[in-house]
Amino acid sequence: MTNPIAEFAGIDKITGRIITFDVYIDETVQFGALQVTPRVCYSRPQTEEPKTDSFVEVDEITLDRKIRRIFTGWMFAESPGLNAVEHAVYDVWLKECKQKSDVPAPDGAKADATKADASKPAAAKPKPAATPDVAQPDATEPAITEPDTTEPDTTEAN
Repeated sequence: MTNPIAEFAGIDKITGRIITFDVYIDETVQFGALQVTPRVCYSRPQTEEPKTDSFVEVDEITLDRKIRRIFTGWMFAESPGLNAVEHAVYDVWLKECKQKSDVPAPDGAKADATKADASKPAAAKPKPAATPDVAQPDATEPAITEPDTTEPDTTEAN
């Protein structure tokens, strides 16, 4: 089955914290200095033997703010040590592929997540890659308005 969401786990080796995060297919999520982008996520139905794999690209943001590809390949949830990303500070591995997530879908993926169709490959559904360094305007924020200039006139006219 093709799934619209890949669930990853990551560990920060400095703090020892393990975090689980969901990433929509063809979207990029930053975990520490790493940017994780799943391209496809396959799983078998629950009636069959588990087999979950995802084709993933992982980039590292270096100290001089350059992006360097450190991993491109398949990750297997049943064998997390086989193709996990092992970085000096962060490790990332695939946990599962999912149809739904508590994380809101990016604008381009909302329709795809609600109409997840196992007969269509996720790679055929192009979505724009998110850039975590660029702040996106929030549609719920009020628009910036001009200051109120309707203060009463305090000058006396004679």
